[in-house]
Amino acid sequence: MPQDLDPQEFRQALGAFPTGVTIVTARDAAGRDVGVTANSFNSVSLAPPLVLWSLARSSGNFDAFMAAAHFAVHVLADHQEELALRFSQKGADRFAGLAPARGAGGVALLDGCAARFECRTAARYEGGDHVIFLGEVLRFEHHEREPLLFRRGRFALAVEKPTRPA
Repeated sequence: MPQDLDPQEFRQALGAFPTGVTIVTARDAAGRDVGVTANSFNSVSLAPPLVLWSLARSSGNFDAFMAAAHFAVHVLADHQEELALRFSQKGADRFAGLAPARGAGGVALLDGCAARFECRTAARYEGGDHVIFLGEVLRFEHHEREPLLFRRGRFALAVEKPTRPA
């Protein structure tokens, strides 16, 4: 980082941009489920359908995601804050008590989300202390559930503004 940029101030500035909260799941080389909470999810392209997300190199699941041919992105609904926290904790059994369905590549699929995208890993790109994963969307679903947001270091909810009269 350039010397005149304070990393903590930079982080606070980024926090001014609200993001959705996701959990990304995959399987490691031994077939075990892995998953992480991530707010670095974006759409890339409609044709072909592509999405991206990024993972810190310091993640305990880094090697599993680097080797994974498939992953699923779960856009969390407003009632899934506890799940977001569970999947962000180091050393926790993130799948304890869950009975996930299986998607493309055998990836765990979590229930109750606002949307879910099953992806084939199309590419990986270097991104400083993160790796950016580009996924080709193979299947998706979405529901009329309010999304869970993250803003200024805290969970948040979306509030629609009233429509202005013409």
